[in-house]
Amino acid sequence: MAIFMLIVLPSMTGYMAWEARAVEVTVLSIDGAPKGIVYITDPHVRASNIDHVREVIREVNRLNPSLVLIGGDFVTGEEEDFASQEVWRSLDAPVYAVLGNHDYRVGIDGPTGIERTVATWASAVTAVDGYDVSALNDGSADIAFADDLTAALEENGVHVLRNDYARVPVGDEEIVIVGVDDGWAGMADPPEVPATDAFTLYLIHEPSCRADWDADLILAGHTHGGQFLFPVVNQLNDFGVLELAGLFDGDGKTPTYISRGVCTSSVAGVELRFNCQPEIVLINPTEEQLRAIA
Repeated sequence: MAIFMLIVLPSMTGYMAWEARAVEVTVLSIDGAPKGIVYITDPHVRASNIDHVREVIREVNRLNPSLVLIGGDFVTGEEEDFASQEVWRSLDAPVYAVLGNHDYRVGIDGPTGIERTVATWASAVTAVDGYDVSALNDGSADIAFADDLTAALEENGVHVLRNDYARVPVGDEEIVIVGVDDGWAGMADPPEVPATDAFTLYLIHEPSCRADWDADLILAGHTHGGQFLFPVVNQLNDFGVLELAGLFDGDGKTPTYISRGVCTSSVAGVELRFNCQPEIVLINPTEEQLRAIA
């Protein structure tokens, strides 16, 4: 058994490290959505993965998207500066984003992450009427850090929506992007959105902090897809017992896509995944984009 473990574990670790870099393009067909939108999330940009993030950006640009959306967690929360966020200048399309919990330095390790999960279940009100996650704003969120990160992102071409919305032209159509600030930080306070016939999309980081908003689609991240999707966990996700990755649109609720993200939290300094490849989400691809991923 010891010899078997010595042989298998390094091979398994090597495979999981490979999978963490093996980005795939997930095609998402959504009725009424403008064509060619790309969604990515959870880049967690740092020295050890910045080349991977650059490769993701090259792949996004190769798809020639009409619009790029980013679902938060730009950083790890341990940064002393935001020089690495310059990578977003390379994107060749308009970019809109929200912040995540790491961008507020909240729940960024195992124990505090569990605490935030429990607190969300216990104290957050996620009904449309009376939506309120302010109980999670316990003073631990580093607002100055988030403000400085936002400024750096804006300087590098990323329009950050913090409880705000934008009406954005996409070809001959218009999309309303509603950016809800981070729930785990207790900062989520969805804006009033005027009635419109335009396709309306909500960006939110933690799927557990979403409401059944009057929208055509909600995009979320945060979970890294579970990161290690062993068979039982995968089945629980498929049946909707857990919400880790994929499209959830049952029971007449607002369709929600939870992305596996493009990067992960590291294990002993190494990013690992199992049965859970990082992904670029491509919404309603054009013929050109379909040829590009064929």
